[in-house]
Amino acid sequence: MTNPWTVADIPDQTGKRIIITGANSGIGYHAALNLARKGAHVILACRDRRKGHAALTRLNAETPNTHTELAILDLASLASVRDFAAAELAKRRPLHILINNAGVMAPPKRLETADGFELQFGTNVLGHFALTALLLPALQQTAAESADRPRIVTIASIAHKRGQLNLNDLQSTKHYSPMGAYQQSKLADLMLAFELERRLHAHSIPIMSIAAHPGVAHTALFNKADYNPIEKAARTALGYAIRLFLNSDAEGALPTLYAATSPEAQNGGYYGPQGFQEMRGERVGEANVAPQARDTSAAAQLWARCEELTGINLL
Repeated sequence: MTNPWTVADIPDQTGKRIIITGANSGIGYHAALNLARKGAHVILACRDRRKGHAALTRLNAETPNTHTELAILDLASLASVRDFAAAELAKRRPLHILINNAGVMAPPKRLETADGFELQFGTNVLGHFALTALLLPALQQTAAESADRPRIVTIASIAHKRGQLNLNDLQSTKHYSPMGAYQQSKLADLMLAFELERRLHAHSIPIMSIAAHPGVAHTALFNKADYNPIEKAARTALGYAIRLFLNSDAEGALPTLYAATSPEAQNGGYYGPQGFQEMRGERVGEANVAPQARDTSAAAQLWARCEELTGINLL
């Protein structure tokens, strides 16, 4: 791309319904804000009701007279995912874009979801896998009724490059490394995004699967975990440095918005900032993919394990 891609380049989204997980802060919030400004009906799918209401109030103050709503979704609970999806399908409304954005990053101790999964893999991977599977009927219905192909956008990370998929220890029960588990979850997200594109194509389903990453952006991921005071202070300082020298959360949202709306975004594509080491920059373009993320055999095995663990079949 010759020129920087900005929020001004987002096409009109009037008439589109968009679900964004984790939209109460960071990249998810700024994606919701800019899509609402472009006329979309945006559902902020958030785990915490209080934080969700605060985000909705802030968004409406920044951009009055938009179409936004809050829905409660805890990706660390398959029951919550099922309830959210059932409520959404019961509305019988179109769903044009699903942005799987929410995530957990490197808690210092191994934690588990309500279903007993390691928290990062259970939230970042299994929660979104289940959500995508359960909302697929709404996306398919929209595909049948709309000229524009619906999109499923998966937020990955440059951390995937150091990730290793351990199919024998996806839950990190044998060994837990905070960043190792995070890297594995983001590698899995990217592999599943590519595998989803292959399966949609094989079934001739006109829905796009596109991945994106924010580079290194200052988001709430740096502050969420239960760290001691010294670690919290260090992470706060790191966050300020990232915002100053790399990307703010608003800038980090650009690849997500590109993947969700740009006519130039390709099915099966992966997009990120084009600055130093893909860590920053206003220019959005094709992101580098680590070789292990292209392993189709491992992706198929991962897919089967996700179906087994969630009890939900997807294509």
